[in-house]
Amino acid sequence: MKMQQMPGGAPPFGQFTGAVSTAQDDVGTFNGGSYRISHRDSNSLLTLQLAAGCPISAKPGAMIAMSPTITLKGSVNLGVLKLLAGFSLTVSEYTGPGELLLAPSTLGDITVLRFSGSEEWRIGKHSFLAATSAIKKDHESQDLSKGMFSGVGFFIYKISGVGLVWLQSFGAIIKKDLVEGESYYIDNGHVVAWNCKFKMERVASGGIISAVSSKEGLACRFIGPGSVYIQTRNMKVFAAQLQAYSG
Repeated sequence: MKMQQMPGGAPPFGQFTGAVSTAQDDVGTFNGGSYRISHRDSNSLLTLQLAAGCPISAKPGAMIAMSPTITLKGSVNLGVLKLLAGFSLTVSEYTGPGELLLAPSTLGDITVLRFSGSEEWRIGKHSFLAATSAIKKDHESQDLSKGMFSGVGFFIYKISGVGLVWLQSFGAIIKKDLVEGESYYIDNGHVVAWNCKFKMERVASGGIISAVSSKEGLACRFIGPGSVYIQTRNMKVFAAQLQAYSG
């Protein structure tokens, strides 16, 4: 007897797979170097070993330390869209040989996405940490509802190409894989990266008053097949708590 999927497209009882932690150390190689992600999941560190002539692009200000043999250059990406979208107009370019240490600017985690040429991911502009040279990082605008309420803003990165992209988060990163037709709600401000469809939906009951008071009126509904990376902390909520305690 074939078991039917649960409402929302989730697998049948007994076959459910929950969101997966990515907190173990991650070691790997790429064309021209190797990497290690350590000290997870709130004090994560990315250590890169670069061969001679191997370039890495990184978020400005992410560098902790580097070998004196590494060359650092800052390039400026001009464009009205980038300026209006709030993207950094500068990119730090590191070229080996030597060792490079990078880390998020907040208490957060690091994970890696691998691209072979056929993948395409969307990430929030604050989620980018570093990438290898053959990665394509384009800017993409979202519609009004996603831009205002998803927590990732009106403008995001569309990532493709060949190589590796390292993502940063606020808090730990977990990964949720969705099968065909499966839905999954993620609260605003917790989305890091995704390669599936999503839309904004109201999930709180009781009307607009309860939605506003609970701060859970709208959420991102992701629809499989695909995967979503989620951060366990919300920067806006954290900032509001700090302000409340300091008042």
